[in-house]
Amino acid sequence: MTKYSFMLLSALVFVLNACNPNGEGGGETTGGTLSAKEFKAKIDANPAITVVDVRTPEEFAGGHLPNAHNIDWNSNGFENKIDGFERDKPILVYCLSGGRSADAAQKMRSFGFTQVFELEGGMMKWRAEGLPETTAETPKSTGMSRQQFDELLNSEKLVLVDFYADWCAPCKKMAPFLEEIKTEKANKVNLVRINTDDNPELAQQLGIEGLPTLLLFKNKTLVWQNVGYIGKEEVEKQLN
Repeated sequence: MTKYSFMLLSALVFVLNACNPNGEGGGETTGGTLSAKEFKAKIDANPAITVVDVRTPEEFAGGHLPNAHNIDWNSNGFENKIDGFERDKPILVYCLSGGRSADAAQKMRSFGFTQVFELEGGMMKWRAEGLPETTAETPKSTGMSRQQFDELLNSEKLVLVDFYADWCAPCKKMAPFLEEIKTEKANKVNLVRINTDDNPELAQQLGIEGLPTLLLFKNKTLVWQNVGYIGKEEVEKQLN
């Protein structure tokens, strides 16, 4: 009787696992592959959803999904660049035909992203369906020049530079206490916050590969830097 019960239980576990390949006890799946129309439907249902284009900047400029973030899968620092996205929120990933986005999605899942959706067939399928895309034909402002940035460092005070983005979760978490530091240490520190999406060339020139990035300058010389989230106390230690 015991042996029979054990066999029955084993069969039940097998069936449940077959129905749920993610090995989870029910609930939503953690992403997967979507057709072009399903991909668009997900964007239409949530216009604020994060969309990541993992092609090269040149490919991106030739046509991309509206409001997509371009993070080249083959670039250095891909892992640092995706670190700013919230891991428990849905994220859509695509490339030209699906190969790079599959690799990128796998990497993101290994980093703890729980809802990663890939565009099946990439931009090729998207275009075959006649779905909308935008291009970089209209020149976008490159933002602050290196000369303007260097002029900001011309100060007797310490200059703390915060490179951030509006979509970056750790950046949002750090913003309030950085503003507190700006007020509390106004006689000692100048805080400069730079949005990398509005200043892509400057970020590239300074080698910014992850967000948030803090740079601390004294007499125009870089004396400390940090990539990723850091608490207020640790920042203040560098300013004392």
